Amino acid sequence: MHKLNVSLIGVPMDLGQTRRGVDMGPSAIRYAGAVERLEAMGYEVIDEGDIEIGISEREVSADTNLRNLSAVTEASTKLANKVHDVVLQNHFPLVLGGDHSIAIGTLAGLSDHYENLGVIWYDAHADLNTGDTSPSGNIHGMPLAVSIGLGHEKLVNIRDYAPKVKPENIVIIGARSVDPGERELIKEKGIKVYTMHEIDRVGMTKVIQDAIIYLRGKNVDGLHLSLDLDGIDPLYTPGVGTPVPGGITYRESHLAMEMLYESEMITSAEFVEVNPILDEKNKTADVAVALMGSLFGEKLM
Repeated sequence: MHKLNVSLIGVPMDLGQTRRGVDMGPSAIRYAGAVERLEAMGYEVIDEGDIEIGISEREVSADTNLRNLSAVTEASTKLANKVHDVVLQNHFPLVLGGDHSIAIGTLAGLSDHYENLGVIWYDAHADLNTGDTSPSGNIHGMPLAVSIGLGHEKLVNIRDYAPKVKPENIVIIGARSVDPGERELIKEKGIKVYTMHEIDRVGMTKVIQDAIIYLRGKNVDGLHLSLDLDGIDPLYTPGVGTPVPGGITYRESHLAMEMLYESEMITSAEFVEVNPILDEKNKTADVAVALMGSLFGEKLM
């Protein structure tokens, strides 16, 4: 990522869940100074604008147990094509959400540029549900499952190939709310997970060191960071739709981002689930921008 041009892509998506306001996340992150922060560090930032999002259906289909399937598929396809084009230009894709369903499109646009893409999923949730296991039908709880080839064919086959990521190339960090079907899938597929128990027990330094060693051992040739702001404790990020107490601290998150920058492995990133309606004076967007600074190499000294 060292001084690559950065393409900022906004995805004002709220169709993957039911709480209104997360569609304003990209604007809130821009308002918090994302572009200015990166430019001050020497990056050239190209704001690519926002992906156009369709109209909510607001009902769960009885046939699929999925909410807004057609609209999410359409938006994900647009995002995938945009991310694909950005990578072709040798730019670093930095995607701003929007709910976490946007990761379906992000990963679909990235993966065909790599032989062996890795993913760090920084989140309180595993997002490994399908229509068969989801309690809610909300697609923002499914993007990781879709990306490993599980779920509705319309989502799985965006850009006409699947899967986008191998399960063994995924590392989940910060999990503390995992549904029963997700637990079974994690065990079945051998997905690497660091829950809050591991973070509390060994510390964030050890967790990130081990994650880097693990992914290098898998010979990943690209590494995407998908950071859900609810991975951080709601004390620091109140403006999220599905807050879970007992999360990663603000300082631990900065340390994680700093170590990922130093690894020189990150090739793309997205920051999702900022909801200004639920926030306090844009606090959550401010945290997102501060963490971007650390991910892109900002130092205190």
